[in-house]
Amino acid sequence: MLTLETSRLIFRPWQDRDRVPFATINADPETRQYYYPSLLTPAETDTMIDEANEQLASEGFGFLAVERKADGALIGGAGLSRPGSEVPGNFPLEIGWILGRPYWRQGYATEASHCCLDFAWEELQAKEVIGYTSTINLPSRRAMEKIGMAHVEGADFEDTTVPPGHILRPHVLYRIGRPLR
Repeated sequence: MLTLETSRLIFRPWQDRDRVPFATINADPETRQYYYPSLLTPAETDTMIDEANEQLASEGFGFLAVERKADGALIGGAGLSRPGSEVPGNFPLEIGWILGRPYWRQGYATEASHCCLDFAWEELQAKEVIGYTSTINLPSRRAMEKIGMAHVEGADFEDTTVPPGHILRPHVLYRIGRPLR
């Protein structure tokens, strides 16, 4: 199974020991303020973990547990997946992450994203990767721009997995192309 590393982080398949700490992350209102549904139950978190491991087993990539090397703490999840049908266009890969609040503003999202993008370019030979988020999610938009993603003008969309009229339904689309080497 896929394992990736940076100087500070290990990206690996989810394990049973991750269920409680990841459920804690998914139950934090501030961490989940830009996600729909906003809070996840432990059972919903378990389903997310199981689906991520199934994708990893079937496709060789997916949303991975992110562990800090220094102390083995689960800080969140990050990885690549196939965009859902709510995303217009025909994009092969999306990047995503969620980190627990104690791990914000330490460069982990940037570090995780660069690791995932390197894997996309080198191992998957991807030509481009997208990211998307709710229009109001300025922290994620800044993070995408920081890793070199550009907002795709005219490609904003309504996320059909979010109810009509909900503040999180309008979404923006970002992309990054494979760097020339």
